[in-house]
Amino acid sequence: MTRNGDTLQHRTETVGRTMPRLESQIVDPGTGDVLERGEIGELCTRGYAVMAGYWDQPEKTAEAIDADRWMHTGDLARMDDEGYVVIEGRIKDLVIRGGENIYPREIEEFLYSHPSIQDVQVIGVPDARYGEELMACIILKPGADPLDAASIEDFCRGKLAHYKIPATWTSAKVSP
Repeated sequence: MTRNGDTLQHRTETVGRTMPRLESQIVDPGTGDVLERGEIGELCTRGYAVMAGYWDQPEKTAEAIDADRWMHTGDLARMDDEGYVVIEGRIKDLVIRGGENIYPREIEEFLYSHPSIQDVQVIGVPDARYGEELMACIILKPGADPLDAASIEDFCRGKLAHYKIPATWTSAKVSP
């Protein structure tokens, strides 16, 4: 939570710091290893205010709470050097392409900077070679000229890592 003396930025751009007598950590969703500050991973928490489990659902409880009593929230987050936590997305939104963890929100935020794009969603789609591949579903701004895959890829090249550039694109225009 945030506190009275926190800056406006901390109060509006983070979910605050861990409350007293509770613990939080950011872990790699694949390995469970604790990550360094600033790295994105799964937010885990434990302590007196964290649920003990799901009522009469031991299997569901075992999925969410590990043997050390850490509750795995399913939230992708990062913690800064001062302990403030920023939620970056959900694990279910994570795309694993050929062993690379890709967070669609990062790509969406970048694509919003394109002058012709009104809205965009990036999703993972099955791929025989990489396991998953990225697909961007774009809605163009009213009056915008149609975009082809090559022009969007050129927009991304050099600004996104090559494996973060969606392989498939689909777009639609919004009627004025």
